[in-house]
Amino acid sequence: MATSFANSGLAFACKCGAVSGTLLRVGPDQGDHVICHCTDCQFLARHLGHATRVLDAHGGTALYQSRCARVRIASGRDRLACLHLTGKPTLRWYAACCGLPLFNSYANGKIPYITTQLAACDPVARDRLVGPPLGHLFTPDGIGDTAQLPAMSMAALMRRFFPRMIKDIVSGDRRRCDLFDPATLLPIATPRQLTAEERFAQRRR
Repeated sequence: MATSFANSGLAFACKCGAVSGTLLRVGPDQGDHVICHCTDCQFLARHLGHATRVLDAHGGTALYQSRCARVRIASGRDRLACLHLTGKPTLRWYAACCGLPLFNSYANGKIPYITTQLAACDPVARDRLVGPPLGHLFTPDGIGDTAQLPAMSMAALMRRFFPRMIKDIVSGDRRRCDLFDPATLLPIATPRQLTAEERFAQRRR
């Protein structure tokens, strides 16, 4: 009999444990497991001091994109911080206490999606629940020879994401995301814009 993951939860926590919670209803039919090699994901891990924990040998970050109301913060809501690496609307969430990256989202809750850093998730349950990666994004930005990695385009990922976004908008679930105020859809932590000096300093390391 095939195993159903529809009611499965996946625990996550920052390195020091102050921020913790659960992803609800995790499974390969409920979200998308991808590996992203973009320069921003690599920069984020290094900037926050967690490159060895987050990045694989090719500079890839393991991510799981799911519906926005599936994230439940159990502790450490006041320890959540977020920043914009560039002028783009992607918001990078991390634990202010220990710096571990946790989520990516849009700048506000109007476009609902949550991408969870799998490095923050329970490794045993993670490997059992999310399934193998669907593909690798931005492989030309990766480290070393990435020619043999199964590449996936952002267009292909967006086609998978779009139906979930529509469901979150129509159902009202975008107002049930723990990272955004339900009335205003603004982030619960004040975003910080990374300075050009900070980006330059990281590139020199």
